[in-house]
Parts: sequence; structure tokens; C-alpha cells
Amino acid sequence: MSLVNEQAAFLLDVTSLIRKATETGWIVTGGELYRTAEQQEIYVKTGRSKTMNSNHLKRLAIDLNFFKDGKLIYDRNALQAIGNFWESLNPRNSWGGNWTSFKDVPHFERRV
Repeated sequence: MSLVNEQAAFLLDVTSLIRKATETGWIVTGGELYRTAEQQEIYVKTGRSKTMNSNHLKRLAIDLNFFKDGKLIYDRNALQAIGNFWESLNPRNSWGGNWTSFKDVPHFERRV
């Protein structure tokens, strides 16, 4: 599958994720989708990221903001069902909240 087709399929899954989250009471706003190599380098240098091989560089990752009762929620346990739903949509989908070495709760990606 071409990169463009992967990006399109990824965004369809993101749409399903946002719909599911909204149906279960979350308010979802967009965070970061595309990231330049220069921005990624800054994130690595400042510790916001651990890799120069981020899927944001390929438009195959998105950071989303989840709100309940007007409060931004980064709690992994509170978002576990959303992360599990994301990973159920495609075997290549990965939620940062399930990563072992570095937890990135607002991060949803497709690995190619």
C-alpha cells in the first residue's frame, strides 16, 4: 500500500476513534498530526520524544486531547478503553499509553 493510501486509511481509523470516544462521553480536540524533521529534532533534544523516527513525520501519528467535565485528561487508566479500541481497528495501530518504555497517552499511530 502506498504512503498516501496508508495515510488515508489511518485517518479513517482516527475518525472511528473520535466517534467512539465522543459516544462514550469524551470531548476530543486535535493535537499534532504532521511534524517536520526540524521539530522532531527539537522534541528529541528536549526529551519530549525518544526517536527521530516518529510516525508524525509520515503523517501516520496523531496526538489527541481528551476532556471530561472541562478538564484535560492524560490519565492512562481513564483512557485505556479508548486505546484498546484504537488498537482493535487495525493490527498496525498502536496507542502510546500501552508502550512499555515510554508512555505517550495522547499518541495514536499506525506502524508501516
